[in-house]
Amino acid sequence: MEVVIVPDARAGGELIAEAMAELLRRKPDALLGVATGSTPLPVYEALAAKVRSGAVDTARARIAQLDEYVGLPAEHPESYRSVLLREVLEPLAIGMDAFMGPDGTAADVQGACEAYDEALGAAGGVDLQLLGIGTDGHIGFNEPCSSLASRTRIKTLTEQTRVDNARFFDGDIDQVPHHVITQGIGTILEARHVVLLATGEGKADAVAASVEGPVAAVCPASALQLHPHATVVVDEAAASKLKLADYFRHTYAHKPDWQGI
Repeated sequence: MEVVIVPDARAGGELIAEAMAELLRRKPDALLGVATGSTPLPVYEALAAKVRSGAVDTARARIAQLDEYVGLPAEHPESYRSVLLREVLEPLAIGMDAFMGPDGTAADVQGACEAYDEALGAAGGVDLQLLGIGTDGHIGFNEPCSSLASRTRIKTLTEQTRVDNARFFDGDIDQVPHHVITQGIGTILEARHVVLLATGEGKADAVAASVEGPVAAVCPASALQLHPHATVVVDEAAASKLKLADYFRHTYAHKPDWQGI
C-alpha cells in the first residue's frame, strides 16, 4: 500500500478531495464510497469547495454508504443516512436519487444486507472508497476478528466503539445502538481504489499495525495490504509509530506528479 504523510488533517483532506475530483473528471458518474465520523470531514469540506468554485462537476456522481445503525429510523439525526445527507450530499449538490445505502430498519435485516451487497455489484462497484480507522484497527464497523472475506452483514459493536460514538448521542452510551449493518472487509476490498485517512496520535498504534504489522483479523485494516490500489493518508501525529516513516516520505516526495495517489 502507499503511505502518504501530510502535515495535518486539512492537508490530508485536500489531497484526497483532489483525488476524488480527478476521478470525477475522468468518470463523471463515478460511485464514491463514503464514511462518517469526524475524520473525513476535511475531505468533504475540500471537495465541496471545489464544487462551489466550478473545479469539479458532481451532477452525475453517485454516493454509496459504508455502514448504518440497525433500528435507528432513517430520519433520526444520527442515522448515517441523515449524517451523509448533511455532510456529503447537500454540500456536494448530489440528490438522494444518486445515493445508495442499506436499510437499517428492514424487518429482514440479513436480507437487507445481502440486497445492498448485490446492489453495489449491480451499480458497477465502488470506484473510490474512503475509510477512517478505529483505535482498534476497525474499518467500517468490521470489529477486530472480523473475517477478512466478510460481506455486508450485521455486526455487534464493541463496548469501546459504543463509548467512542456516544459523543454523537449527547454523551449517552445507552442511546448508541448495539448493532449495525456494515460492508464487509471482502466487500470493501472490491472497490477499485481504497483510501484510508487517519489523523491524531490516538490512531498511531492502529496505523502502524495496519501498515507494518501482519495481515491479521485482529487488526481489520491490515487487510488493505492485500489490495492492489490502497492509499493510507496520515498526519504527522498518526504516523508517529511508523518505523518506515522516512521511507514513506522519500517515496512520495519522488513520485511523478502525473501519478496522483
